[in-house]
Amino acid sequence: MKADPKAVLTGIHFMDGDHACCEGAIAAGCRFVAGYPITPSTEVVERFAQRIPTVGGVFIQMEDEIASSIAIQGAVWAGLKAMTVTSGPGLSLMMEHVGLAAMLETPCVFVDVQRGGPSTGLPTLPGQADMMQARWGSHGDYSIIALSPNSPQECFDLMIKAFNLAEIYRVPVFFMMDEVVGHMTERVVIPEASEIEVVERRYTTKKPGEYKPYECEDDTLVPPMVKAGDGYRFHITGLTHDERGYPAMNAQAQDKLVRRLKEKIERAKDKLVDICENGVDGADVVVVSYGITSRVAEAAVQMARAKGAKIGHIRLRIVWPFPEKRIGEIAGKVKAFVVPEMNMGQMVLEVERVSRGRSDVYCVPHAGGTVHEPEQIFEKIMEALK
Repeated sequence: MKADPKAVLTGIHFMDGDHACCEGAIAAGCRFVAGYPITPSTEVVERFAQRIPTVGGVFIQMEDEIASSIAIQGAVWAGLKAMTVTSGPGLSLMMEHVGLAAMLETPCVFVDVQRGGPSTGLPTLPGQADMMQARWGSHGDYSIIALSPNSPQECFDLMIKAFNLAEIYRVPVFFMMDEVVGHMTERVVIPEASEIEVVERRYTTKKPGEYKPYECEDDTLVPPMVKAGDGYRFHITGLTHDERGYPAMNAQAQDKLVRRLKEKIERAKDKLVDICENGVDGADVVVVSYGITSRVAEAAVQMARAKGAKIGHIRLRIVWPFPEKRIGEIAGKVKAFVVPEMNMGQMVLEVERVSRGRSDVYCVPHAGGTVHEPEQIFEKIMEALK
């Protein structure tokens, strides 16, 4: 279906990434946000608090991040689209409830405007060191989806995609921004509501008494939902459960449930590839980047091309699941991959894993606090060419 025209600020705007993220969420149908102020993400919920009364939604400032990450799940099971917003230290506090959202298959969005860490680190300065935490932060086996915008425009566009993917796959989706993208101000074009595709929640067509909240009705491995107050009696629990949602404390139920939680994303991972390629075919070296670092990396790529080097560039817009098939196809055809990150090396581990020694892999680490200089990435590209 299309977005609600009353919720879409159609037109050309000059806004920062945090505000654009908020507008994307509202256009996608988000009507509930629970959050706790934390730099550099606070502007997302500040704008949401101002805007949401105009479209009939609710914002609640909770007492902490733990409360925020469980409140949104209650809202989802009451029938709303919901998200929470935080940065590194807050995301750490939310991790138990990320695992709960995965186990309950609660479609929701966690926005992480990354800053330098660990601990409270650099509250007002950028980082990209939460990437592995987004994928592996909670205990147990589960799969999630994570997106990484590199501009305010993508903060709007990809936020709509994040909510749509949450509904399609019934998973928590991470929106991995960074302080620079969150606070930079650029031109943002918001289309007409009739041009915005919004995925609605899939509810069961079964009658009360026939419905089982974790019974799949097709081969997507994604069960349809119900919401509280519609006359269905259902049980949801973070314990290993059967199709009825009742605790099933045995190895067989665990195997069946966990395999499905992972398989519903693994089976769809080719559909979930979202990368931007530039000059990859015939390249000697390919740079792999994401978020704000991709903009610096593109400058370095152009510097190397000016020297006559054949350099390709892949930008990840969906970082989890990792696009291993495409990276695997390129591995062995290029001399090397160069992976600049505003951390000490995280997604580079995925490139190394998929490459399997067929191409060299060079990391360009950065501890955060500022972005790379293009020359740092350029020098590593030239080293890789040798």
